[in-house]
Amino acid sequence: MPEEAPQKDFLISYNKADRSWAEWIAWQLEEAGYSTMLQAWDFRPGSNFVLEMQRAATEAERTIAVLSPDYLAAEFTQPEWAAAFAQDPTGKNRILVPVRVRECNPEGLIPQIIYIDLAGLGESEAVGRLLSGLSSERAKPATQPQFPGAAPHAEAEKPKFPGALPPIWNVPHHRNPNFTGRKDLLDGLGVALTSEGTAALTQPQAIHGLGGVGKTQLAVEYAYRYAEEYDLVWWVPSEEPSALAATYAGLARALDLPEQDAAEQAVIIEAVKGWLDRHGNWLLVLDNAPGPDEVRGYLPQGATGHVLITSHNPNWGGVARPLPVETFPREESVEFLLKRTGQSDEDAAGRLAEALGDLPLALEQAGAYVEETGTTLANYLELFQVRSGELLNRGQPAHYPATVATTWEISLEQLSQPAADLMSLFSFLGPDDIPKNLLQEGVMHLPEPLAATVGDPLALNDAVAQLRRYSFIEVGDDGWSVHRLVQRMIRDRLDEQNGKSWSGDAVLLVNHYFPLDSDDVGNWPLCARLLPHALEAVNNAEDLQSFSWVTGRLLNQVGLYLRQMAQYIQAKTVLESALTIDNAAYGSEHANVAARHINLGYVLTDLGDFEGAREHFSRALYINQAVHGHDHPVVATSLSHLGVVLLNLGNLGGAFVLIQSALDIEQAFYGPDHPVVANSLNNLGNVLLESRDLPGARDHLQRALAITEATCSPNDPKLASQLNSLGSILHELEDLDAARDCIQRAVDIDRAAYGPSHPIVANRLNNLGGILRDQGDLAGARDYIQQAVAIFTERLGEDHPDTTTVRRNLESLGF
Repeated sequence: MPEEAPQKDFLISYNKADRSWAEWIAWQLEEAGYSTMLQAWDFRPGSNFVLEMQRAATEAERTIAVLSPDYLAAEFTQPEWAAAFAQDPTGKNRILVPVRVRECNPEGLIPQIIYIDLAGLGESEAVGRLLSGLSSERAKPATQPQFPGAAPHAEAEKPKFPGALPPIWNVPHHRNPNFTGRKDLLDGLGVALTSEGTAALTQPQAIHGLGGVGKTQLAVEYAYRYAEEYDLVWWVPSEEPSALAATYAGLARALDLPEQDAAEQAVIIEAVKGWLDRHGNWLLVLDNAPGPDEVRGYLPQGATGHVLITSHNPNWGGVARPLPVETFPREESVEFLLKRTGQSDEDAAGRLAEALGDLPLALEQAGAYVEETGTTLANYLELFQVRSGELLNRGQPAHYPATVATTWEISLEQLSQPAADLMSLFSFLGPDDIPKNLLQEGVMHLPEPLAATVGDPLALNDAVAQLRRYSFIEVGDDGWSVHRLVQRMIRDRLDEQNGKSWSGDAVLLVNHYFPLDSDDVGNWPLCARLLPHALEAVNNAEDLQSFSWVTGRLLNQVGLYLRQMAQYIQAKTVLESALTIDNAAYGSEHANVAARHINLGYVLTDLGDFEGAREHFSRALYINQAVHGHDHPVVATSLSHLGVVLLNLGNLGGAFVLIQSALDIEQAFYGPDHPVVANSLNNLGNVLLESRDLPGARDHLQRALAITEATCSPNDPKLASQLNSLGSILHELEDLDAARDCIQRAVDIDRAAYGPSHPIVANRLNNLGGILRDQGDLAGARDYIQQAVAIFTERLGEDHPDTTTVRRNLESLGF
C-alpha cells in the first residue's frame, strides 16, 4: 500500500490579492513549529489545481481563511473554508480559523466564528496576535524574520510584513485617500510588471496622456499598492535634465555605493545603472519625462527590476510600452466628486463632471475649492459657466503640484506659432473628431501663417506632432480630438479681437464644408460628422457676438439636416436663429429671408403647428412675389407649401386653388414631366383624396409616380412619399392588394433612407396596418400600428397629433 502523506497543521486559504499575507502567515507559523500547506509554495507547475486543493483539504487538520474584501468576493475560495466549516460547525475543534488582514465585513456563516484580527496592526503586534490566537500558549519562533524596514536584502528570501514600505523609498507624494477608479489600468500595470515568470520579459511601461489626466497619481497609487513587491522604490522627477540626473545619482548614497562621492556625476549614474542591472526587486519611476531621448541613458539594460515612466508624450516605441491614460469615465468622476466633497448631489456632480470634461485634476481642483469655500457642487458649476478662467487658477489641489491652468500654461508657452494657431482654431470647433478635410478643403478661409501650414503636408504633420507630444490632441485615422477643457482655457486666453477672429474662421470653415443639400440622404453621413462642429462654432460666435450672413447660412443647413433626422424641436430653434440673423444681415424683404421662412414652416408643419406654418409660408409667398413676380417657380413653391398647410387645416378649397396655381406655373416653366411638377401633382392628389374625388386623386398620383420613377433613383424618399399617397388612394378605392404593395415599397425605401425609427417610417407603418385591418389580418395590423405608436411616442412625444391619431387607430382594433 502507498505510504500516507504526513498530516499538515494548517491549510492557508487565500485570494491571490492577499498572497503576501498568506506567505507571511505561513512563515510565522512554520517558524513557530507548525506545518502548513500553501498554494504558492506547495502547488507545483503541471499539477491539477482542483486535485491539489482536495489533497490539501484532506491532509490539513485545520484551515486558516485569510479574510479580505477580495477573499469574500471570490467564488473559488468559498469551497475551501466551507469544507472546514462543515466539519466543525460549532467551532468546538477550531478547524476553521478566520484571520482578517484587511478591513472587510464578513457575512453569512463566517461571522459566527471569532476571527483573529490583524488589520491595521504593526508587525510585532500582528505576530503576537496570530500565534496567541492559534494556541493557548503563545509560541515564538526561534529566529524571527527581519522586519522589512531594515536593509533591503537581509533575509530577502523571507516574506515581508504586508503594508510595510520598502527599506529604500523616496516617493515624494503621500497616498491619495480620494484615489478613485483606474482599476483596469492598475491591474494592467500589475500584470505587466509583477506577474510571476515574466521578469525576463518585462519592459518599461510609459503611461502617457494630457496634463491633469492623473498620470502621476496613477504611478503613486501603483507604488503604494505594490510596495511590498519591492525592496527599493526610487522616484525620479524627469522634466528637467539637471533634476533627473541629480535624483538618479542620489540613489548611489541610499545604496551606499563606493562611487557615491565621485567627482563626476556621470560616474555615479553609471554605478547606479550597474547596481540596478545586477539586482532585482526594484521599481524606478521616471515622472513627467519629456520623451525617450531624455531618459534613454538612465534605463538599465537588464530586466531584473521595473521601470515606470509618466509623460505627456505618447511616442515611446522601442524604449517602453506606451499605456494611454484617458479621462475618467463619467461614473468615476461622479464618485470622486461626491467622495472628495462629502456631498450627495449626484445630478450636480454629473453636470459638473461633464463641464470639466471628466479631467481628474480639474475634478480635484473643483473639490478643493468646494471644500475651502463651503459652497456646493451646483454653485461651483454656476460659477464655472461664467468664470471658468478664474476658477481654473483657484482651488489648490491637495495631491497635485499645480492647478489646471498652471499645468497647461507651461506647455502652451512651448508651442510654435503654427501649432498654437492650430490649437486656437480647434478651440472654436467641437472637441471630438475634427476632420482633416475640414481644414484642407477650406484652407482659403484660414489666416496666415496657418493657411500655409495646412497647405503643406509636412508642416502640418510637424505642428500636429508638437501638439501630440504634449497630449493636447489625439490623432485618429483622418481627424483630431481635443479635450473640451483645453479648448475652454485657450478661448479664455485670447483677447476679444483674436477670439472673434478665430471664431469667424471656424464658422467660415464649417460653412464651406457643410453640404449645400443637407437634406439629401447621400450627404447625411458627412452632415452627422460636421454637426457638432457646426453647433460649437455657432455657439461660440453667439457668445462673442460675431454673427454674419455665413452664420445664418450654416444654421439653415444644420436645421434642414436636423429636420430630416426628425429632431424637430432642435431644428426649429436652429432655423429661428437663422431667420433672425438673416433678417439683420439682409433685411426682412430679401429672398434669402423668404427661404428661411419656408424652412421654418416645414418644421412647424412636422410639429403639428399648422397655424404657425401658415404664417411663415404666407410671409415667404409675399416676399417671393415682390422679388420675383407672380409667375416665377420660386413663387410656385411658396404657393404649394401654403396649399399643403391649408389642406392640413381642413381648407380644401383654398388648398386646391393654391396648389393648382403652383402646378400651372411649374408646367409652364419646366414642362409637364419635371420632378418639381411631380411634387405638385402629388400634393394636388392628396387634396382630391380628402375631397373624396378618388379617381381624380388616383390619376394625379399615378402621373406623379410615373415622372418620379423616370427621373429619380428607385431608392429616393420622394418616390416613397408618392407611393404612400397612391397607396392611401387605392386603399380608399378598396384595391387592397395594390395599396399594400405601394405602401410596403414606401416602407422599404424610407427604412433604408431614414432608419427604422423615423416618424416618416411610422406614418407608413400606420397606413400599412390600416390595410391589413381591412384585409382581416388583425394581428398583423396590430403589430404595424404598435410599431408606429412606439416610434411617434419616442420621437414626437405623447401629445403630438400624429401620436394621438395612431394611438386611436390602435384602440379601434380593441387594444
